[in-house]
Amino acid sequence: MAYCWVLKSNRYARRRLIGYRLRDVTAARKFSSALTVAALHRAIPPATIRAVLDAGTAHERRERQLTLTAVVWVLIALHRYRHLARDAVLGKLAKGLRSSWPDPAIALPTASALSYRRAQLGARPLVALFKQVCRPIATPATPGAFLFGLRLLAIDGTTEDVPDTAATAASWGRHTATRGDRAFPQVQAVDLVECGTHAIVDAGFWPGHTSERVGGWRLLRAVVPGMLVRWDRGCHADDLLAAVRQRGRQVLGRLPAGVRPTVVRTLADGAVLATRAPSDDRRRQAGERLLVRLIRSTVTDPRLVGYSAEQRLLTTLPDPAGAPALAVAQADHERGAAELVIDEVDTQQRLAGRVRRRQTPMGVVQELYGLLLAHDAVRVLRHEAACQAGLDPDRLSFVHALEVVRDAIPEFQMTAIAHRPHLLARLLRDLVAKLLPTRRPRVNPRVVKRKMSNFTRKRPAHRPSRKRDRPFHLSLALI
Repeated sequence: MAYCWVLKSNRYARRRLIGYRLRDVTAARKFSSALTVAALHRAIPPATIRAVLDAGTAHERRERQLTLTAVVWVLIALHRYRHLARDAVLGKLAKGLRSSWPDPAIALPTASALSYRRAQLGARPLVALFKQVCRPIATPATPGAFLFGLRLLAIDGTTEDVPDTAATAASWGRHTATRGDRAFPQVQAVDLVECGTHAIVDAGFWPGHTSERVGGWRLLRAVVPGMLVRWDRGCHADDLLAAVRQRGRQVLGRLPAGVRPTVVRTLADGAVLATRAPSDDRRRQAGERLLVRLIRSTVTDPRLVGYSAEQRLLTTLPDPAGAPALAVAQADHERGAAELVIDEVDTQQRLAGRVRRRQTPMGVVQELYGLLLAHDAVRVLRHEAACQAGLDPDRLSFVHALEVVRDAIPEFQMTAIAHRPHLLARLLRDLVAKLLPTRRPRVNPRVVKRKMSNFTRKRPAHRPSRKRDRPFHLSLALI
């Protein structure tokens, strides 16, 4: 009977699910206990979610109408449906399960129930889950994932607007400038990205006034031997450079204009052997120095942006024979993985310019890590699809992948568990159906095109101080 009901009520299911048997959910105890996102199980196993919940303070002693596992899935899928309210997101997430549920009139938990359970869940389980599942996924066969035998990682940061409340402003801070305070409190996000797959392998969030270098220092915990860390001018710091070398890792980064290494000699490949001193006076006076290679390059094609401009690269790769200067300079122009990831997370997964939904600091952290988990899940599926098709993961459209995964969520819920491997194989084939052209080396300048607003800046006086105790029309008078 459930099969006939789905076909009559869902034309999309009739077209897409021919040849698959529908899932039997009559044995499920409660609706939310059966609610999951099976399309993402490849990247986020349900057993890992249960283990994280059992190990933390969010352990459930009894099964409620809305389980904490279901709340975790809602937080991960929250930005899959960016224009919808929280309870509407839950409805979208449960659409496939409701289609095959024996009772078609099953009621979903309300928005207040979801808010209550989110407060019970807290942010720590999301952080622990992120650390469990977000790992480097590239193989030696992944194009662009390794350079000179080292796994490529990139560090970059961005600021995220959060809701303008007293609690968030106290937790994250608000930037001030000559024209006044920022419109919203901000979070400083710093990501450690695997360049070949654009997977975020570690991330951190700090108050908005925190430097990217501080965040980059913390993310060195995820850098292991055999990795080459890349960063831009804004992340450069001599102490950070020394910390990477002390851990046996390598660095490739651009130098700010004011940094002048002490030249030792010129090498055969055209690079310069130089030294850098630590910023600490005692260590510098003790003669501590770090040996680096300085590579100067420029763009010789007048048709390209950046023509004739000098670019200075600093690297700890010591062997000119194993890492020639020209090859290092060419590889640097293929950077930008971290910046593309920031664009994917901020622009594609959620509406650009929108702040987080939750009004509390804990809720902000929940949504930030849920967003990163959702991004990682899509990246894992894209990498697997690219490997099966023998393609560079950069050729697969991220926007197309978001649509494919979103459409697959109800399909996996409606289909019998035995048929899910076939659905997964079709999902991977769909991901490679739309390919992007080969990505060009990055030569774009760091410029913006933005106009200052002519409107008066919003101040606390423009917000209502309290709830109205009478209708608005009674507060209006002629003058």
